[in-house]
This record gives sequence, C-alpha cells and structure tokens, in this order.
Amino acid sequence: MSRRTGRRAEAWCALVLRLKGYGIVGRNLRLPGAEVDVLARRGRVLAVVEVKTRGTVGEAVAAVTRDKQRRLERAAGAWLARRPDHAGLDIRFDVMVVGRRPWPHHIPDAWRP
Repeated sequence: MSRRTGRRAEAWCALVLRLKGYGIVGRNLRLPGAEVDVLARRGRVLAVVEVKTRGTVGEAVAAVTRDKQRRLERAAGAWLARRPDHAGLDIRFDVMVVGRRPWPHHIPDAWRP
C-alpha cells in the first residue's frame, strides 16, 4: 500500500467519524512507540483509531497484531501524559477498515489493554 493510499483512507475514516458525531482530536500523530492514525472524541470517550486498508475485515483485524496494539496503548498513554485536560476520558481502541466496501467498516472497542 502506498503512503498516499493510507492517507486517503485515514481522511475518509476521519470524515465518517465526524458524521457519526466524533470530534477529530488529531490525525497522523507521531508519538513515542507508534503513529496514531486518528484520535477522535465523542462525549467522555477518546477513541484511538487504527486505519487499515485491506480486502476484508478479517484481514484488517489480523493485521493489528498484539505488538501493534501494545505500541498504540503506549502511544495513547504518552499523548495523555502531555494532555492532562483529557486525562479523565475513557480510552477506547478502535479499528476502521477501508476495503472493497463503499463505506469504511468501524469496529469500536476492537481490543482492550
């Protein structure tokens, strides 16, 4: 996958999240340990969203390995350490899949630390 394709997928997912009522806190955040594709907030929930461009939802979920999950968990912790104004929010880890379907598939709470 090209970097350009990935950036388009992230932009598409951010738009879909906005339509679902989320505010986009950040995109392509480079943090210690990992890059967070999309950071979105709705109410008291801060969603750390990993965007995957794959043919199927199963392939995308399989691509988010336990190692990748741990890196995202550490990155979220590092971001929160710098943003005490968001410290009381509930953190959730989501996956969004852009593939053959016309609309991205959103998997809220894809894993728990």
